[in-house]
Parts: sequence; structure tokens; C-alpha cells
Amino acid sequence: MYKYDNLDQSFLQSRSAQFRDQVQRRLSGALSEDEFKPLRLQNGLYLQLHAYMLRVAIPYGVLSSDQLRGLAGIARDFDRGFGHFTTRQNIQFNWIKLVEAPDILDRLAALDMHAIQTSGNCIRNTTTDPLAGAAHDEIANPLGWCEIIRQWSTLHPEFAFLPRKFKIAVSAGATDRAATGFHDIGLRMVKNRGGEIGFRVLVGGGQGRTPRAAQVLNAFLPTRHLLSYLEAILRVYNAAGRRDNIYKARIKILVEAMGISAFADAVNSEWLGLQSNGLDLPVAEQDRILAHFAPPVLKPVRDGSAEVLARRQADKAFDLWAASNIHPHWHPGYSSASVSLKQIGRPPGDASASEMIAIADLADQFGRGELRITYTQNIIVPHIKLIDLPTFYDGLIKAGLAGAEDALIGDIIACPGLDYCNLANARSLPVADRIFARFDDPSRRHEIGPLRLNISGCINACAHHHAADIGVLGVNKKGVEHFQITLGGKAGEAAQIGRILGPSFAEEDVPDAIETIINIYLGARHEGEIFAACLDRLGIAPFKEALYGTG
Repeated sequence: MYKYDNLDQSFLQSRSAQFRDQVQRRLSGALSEDEFKPLRLQNGLYLQLHAYMLRVAIPYGVLSSDQLRGLAGIARDFDRGFGHFTTRQNIQFNWIKLVEAPDILDRLAALDMHAIQTSGNCIRNTTTDPLAGAAHDEIANPLGWCEIIRQWSTLHPEFAFLPRKFKIAVSAGATDRAATGFHDIGLRMVKNRGGEIGFRVLVGGGQGRTPRAAQVLNAFLPTRHLLSYLEAILRVYNAAGRRDNIYKARIKILVEAMGISAFADAVNSEWLGLQSNGLDLPVAEQDRILAHFAPPVLKPVRDGSAEVLARRQADKAFDLWAASNIHPHWHPGYSSASVSLKQIGRPPGDASASEMIAIADLADQFGRGELRITYTQNIIVPHIKLIDLPTFYDGLIKAGLAGAEDALIGDIIACPGLDYCNLANARSLPVADRIFARFDDPSRRHEIGPLRLNISGCINACAHHHAADIGVLGVNKKGVEHFQITLGGKAGEAAQIGRILGPSFAEEDVPDAIETIINIYLGARHEGEIFAACLDRLGIAPFKEALYGTG
């Protein structure tokens, strides 16, 4: 992990003091809400439906166990005992009092954390593969490059007021686990024919009311040119992006309007000047930052596969959990494990203060005191010895966290919806509960197999419903909440937008519709065929006919 130095810590303390003064002026009436709004948004403070919400940055989703305990303390002392982990690998506190917000920033600064650039039209938190540095299939560790991007983009004076918010993701595995194809800029680490590592650069992806899959802008960018090339892209966007219409301000609209070829020409023209000006990071500084993310020294251990297998054969619950929550590691004898934050009766991604502390303790006991937040709103503990997995699982049971499985139908991504958000059209959380209750049998979830189901409460698509195997979108029809279903969305570099099946459903009818879709799949699939592959083979016609009586 990157370690904050004295300069970092001094800056965070001064930033917190500055915001305290701004809050005091707002409370005294010296600042109006219109004057205060841009100041609070620069510090991640939103005014939502019922209270202020503070979004805390978790750079590229990496936390230490001490930081997680600190976040648990904030949840306990300033919220209602919960934190909400988001699809940008951050955490939100949804019940914040304005007068206490500066105290929270002080707490965060003491943890080497902050809420800077978690809001506003700026470069947001760079996200990456939650298994980065622990995955078995990556060609390089992307975390150091994410940190380089973080340091370059934080408080960048030229990009503090972009036409719209801007999101970057980096992935280095054979499987893209960072949804790079649905980002403003997606960076896939690749090797060229000479074996040199670089980036395939994607641009113009995004969701919301005009979902678009990213296009390839540069097939191979040497790593040494990363910052100058990013700067060139941002300059073109900042100068040419639309500012007259919030719905047409994202870079995806600019790329589509210009065409990828013309956009690439504009970027390359800008980039030539930036290279000659020496903008790229000096090699010594690059190496200094990357050194923070050197592979951990993991001791050789006895292969614990036999112990895991024995427990799986003797314990069906553990067998089901292990089938989807254990991830292969680059080091023999080690693994990483998912901790699900999905259960009926509360928002997906919520964790109580006591649960956060329990997870931090497990990370200390079985991992290396490090945790990863996933864009699917779960937590991963990396670097666990295989032989320790049964005991780790027992710790999850004790904490009440050994429930839903990673990447199965119960692993729902859902936005807060109309229960919290003043932008939403519908309540997404009750629908998530209804679906979870319908598929509450772990054996049945495993029979269905890998399937991503996401629920958004409005067209802003905060829950990534466009990118799900089954997407559910809340809509408002004459004051009544309804839900539209899409099929066939895919995240990753080969991003694909889900196709709308037909007219929307009333809330109470959504679980029946989902079950109908599942039953069509189970009846038609070939042996070992997952939902996405079956849908690709069949198309949407049989599903549409089963739901609406027409193909």
C-alpha cells in the first residue's frame, strides 16, 4: 500500500481546517446554500433526500485493517452504525449532520484518508481489479499505476471543473474485473510483440441515460507515456466537451459526435506537444511510487488443498461458499476470499460498524491486514493461506457474514434508490429484497450458476444495470413505480449494453418475471453453459415470448 508522508498528512489537515471554516460560515448564514454547495461537493458532502451524505475516497479500493476500523468508528459515532460501500470502491455515510462533517474529515485525515474528488465535475476515484497484486492471471500489478494516476489527478488545476464527472479504471488480468469498457477511460495492461508492458487505451464508455461501450483509442501505449497521454485526452475533452447540456456533457458524447478517428487525431496532436514539454513522470519518481506495491513476501506454506477439500466434503454450506468465494492466487498455497455484504433486509453494500471491525480482525489474523473493496459492493481479503480458509470461514459465520455468494444471483448490486436519493424514480431496495427472498436457497443459486443481476432506481444507472446479465431499472409511470428488465449486459473490456425486453413490470411482479427468465435458461442450457453464453446462443426472443407472449 502507498504510505502517506508528512506532506500528504499536512495537506489533509489543512484541507479539513479550511472546510471547518466553510461549514461555520454556512451555519452562521454568512454563506448561502448556493455559495456553499460547490465547497461541500469538493469535499464529498452531498445533500440527499433525508440528510447529508459523505462519500469517502478509498483509492483503487485498497484499505488497511486499521483504516477499516477507523471507518467503523465513524459509522458508530456519526452515522446510524452503518457504512455503504459503493460501485466506485468508496464508502458512503448516509446520515451525516453538517455541523459534524469537519470532525469526520479530521478523523479521516488521521487515517490517511479524505473525501476529496468524490464528487463534482472532476476526475473521480480510479478503480481497478479488486484482486490486483494477488491475482493468478495478471501480467503486472496495476495498483502502482492507479496511485500514479491518483497523485496526478488530485487537485489538478486544469481538470477541477470538467464538463462532467470523469472516471478511469485500470485492469491487468486475463479477465477484466474492473469494467474498463464502461469508463470514460479504460486502461488494459497488455504486452506487445516485443514483450514490453503497456496500456490498451479505451475511451468513451459509460452508462446513464445514453449508455455507450468504450472504443479503442490506442492499441498500445508504453507505460512511460501514461500521464502525458491521459493529459492529452483530458485537454481535448475539457476544451471540446459540451457544457450547455448536463446529459450530453460526458466524453462518450464527444467521442460519438467526433468519431473515434477524429478524436484520436485531436488527442495525438495535443499529445505531441505534451511529450516535448517533458510532462511524463521521471523514471525515478515512477519507480519510487511503484515500489510501494512490490509483491508481498509470502512464506512457503504447506498446500492446504486437502484440508479445504475435506471440509467441503463434510460441510455443504462451506462447500457452496468455497465454490464461488475463493479466488486463485499467484503464490502456491495462498488464495483470496470474498466477504459478501448482501443479505435480505438491508441495502446491498451496507456493513455495520461491528461487521467492519470483524472483517478487519479477520484480515489481520488470516491475511496481511489488507482489504479490497469491489465494484460489486463486497470486500475481498487477499493473501490467505489455503490451509486457513476453513477457519476464516468459521470467523465469517461468527460475524454473520457467510451468506450470499460472489457473482451468483443473490450477489445483487443495487443503488440506494428512492429510499435515500432525490434523483431516483423508484425504490430499488425493496425489489432487491423480493428477488433475494425468491432465490434464498443457496443450492438453487449454485444450480443457476454465475449470473449478474443489478437494480438501478433511475436512468442514471448507479447500479450498472446496463452491464448486467439481468438488469432492472426503476421507472415512474404516472406516479407509480415500475421496473424495466434488460438482458445481456456485459462489463469488462468487451462491454455490451443490455437489451430491453419489453414493457415494465409492477414491483410485485418483478420476482415472477426474473424466475420466468431463469426457468427458460435452466430448461434450454447445454451442460456447463452459464447464463450469458446461453443468452448469446438463444437470443432474447424465447425470454420475451415467455414474458409477453411474443418473440
